[in-house]
Amino acid sequence: MRVPHADIGPIKIESALPDEKVLFLSDIFPTGYMAAENAEIEPGEIVAVWGCGPVAQMAIQSCWMLGAGRVIAIDRVSERLEMAAKQGKAETINFDKEDVYERLNAMTEGRGPDRCIDAVGCEAHGAGDIDAVLDNVKAGVKLATDRAHVIRQAIFCCRKGGTVSVPGVYVGLIDKMPFGAAMNKGLTIKSGQTHVQRYGKLLLEKIEQGQIDPSFQLFH
Repeated sequence: MRVPHADIGPIKIESALPDEKVLFLSDIFPTGYMAAENAEIEPGEIVAVWGCGPVAQMAIQSCWMLGAGRVIAIDRVSERLEMAAKQGKAETINFDKEDVYERLNAMTEGRGPDRCIDAVGCEAHGAGDIDAVLDNVKAGVKLATDRAHVIRQAIFCCRKGGTVSVPGVYVGLIDKMPFGAAMNKGLTIKSGQTHVQRYGKLLLEKIEQGQIDPSFQLFH
């Protein structure tokens, strides 16, 4: 296999760590960690994470390492929610069974999460919400590129003065973006493709020190 710039990307593992523990340094762990870092978590704050896939699982773990007081994970796949609860010690919301906005308000006494992480991106399903239905229709007739239900919901749910971190990938134009809500609530929105090489050494040290073992995600 030809690997362009192969002298730049790799990290040399000097210790006896097994491959399974360091595999996710290639992308998943740095992406989740950068998402949590971009959320600007202050000690004891409540963080809501949309999605419970691999990046979200690493974001949940990273939120704790950066001082979160509570982490709430949102998904509809029972196995993913179970992993977030068991491995990530997160409270969970199944958006097929509960209204996310109402549930988050109830869990935060009407204030909303301090920090929100959209670890879903442009393929958000929305479980029948009207904005998601319109996204699907527009995408079907090539009038839109992204399904942006989660970023909209995160903006509406986040408390005033909070931060929305977006590691979830968007590829084009977003329709019906509630920018008025983002502006009037004074939200900070931070996003971007992951700066993987910036985090490699830092996160390798955390694995070596036993602060985290990313291999819990490997089960078949």
